[in-house]
Amino acid sequence: MNKTAISALMFAVAIAATGCKKADNDPSTGPAQEAGKAIDNTAANAAQETREATAAAGAAAERAGDRIENATDRAAANVDAATDRAAANMKEAGAEIRQESREAAQDVKEGAANATNSAGKAVERAGEKMQDASK
Repeated sequence: MNKTAISALMFAVAIAATGCKKADNDPSTGPAQEAGKAIDNTAANAAQETREATAAAGAAAERAGDRIENATDRAAANVDAATDRAAANMKEAGAEIRQESREAAQDVKEGAANATNSAGKAVERAGEKMQDASK
């Protein structure tokens, strides 16, 4: 063998003797397997945290949607109630206007009757005076 091959072989043996020995607690895994396992665990943890964050965001969006729906329902109920109150107020105002119009018409009739009576009395007095004067 040449010097380069021997050096490479010695280097590989040194690495195998120091860095590639099996773990003391699990004789079936080496450092590369442990590193791969750590990477897999980190990726699994990140995926789980992402799923949890997505679920939390989805739940928050659903709660916000429920709140918007409830607010919309309350606003619609408030508008309906205000419309009902306005309609009732308008109906009541219409009834008051009709009643006041009736009362005013009655006052006009009474005023016209009084004026007619007064005019009739004045004509009657004038007629009496004319009769008295002609005698």
